[in-house]
Amino acid sequence: QKFLPLPLLRSVPVHRFSNHTEEIYTIRWSPTGQTTNMPNAPLRLASASFDATVRLWDTDMGVCLHTLRNHTKKVYTIAFSPDGRLLASGSLGGQLNIWSVPNGKLLKTYNQGGADIFEVAWNANGTRLAATSTNAVTLIDVRVI
Repeated sequence: QKFLPLPLLRSVPVHRFSNHTEEIYTIRWSPTGQTTNMPNAPLRLASASFDATVRLWDTDMGVCLHTLRNHTKKVYTIAFSPDGRLLASGSLGGQLNIWSVPNGKLLKTYNQGGADIFEVAWNANGTRLAATSTNAVTLIDVRVI
């Protein structure tokens, strides 16, 4: 039995998001939406850019819901919490921000002493956040935000 891919239904993009002013370094889908364990929460797409911003997109409507501005240097990494309600973002210069996805508000900022942050990751139940910097991994208990 041979696997044959289904043909693409559209030959043009559904939406094109181009609001960042510099390179977009990474994108992440939220763990929410109709085909997930959280079907009542809307599906979101986040993009992180070298313009020091993160944007949250409504992919159904094709609009930017929130522009998250608090980083002072290039944003390298983003990660949604397992429930999709929080977004962590890390940047050069060691800044780690935690944002509310529904309203785009900044909840907490951590500074890693100038060491660039290259990756952030949530644990499975969303109570801890890990961030890699130049020479260390930092664990943060987010229950105390």
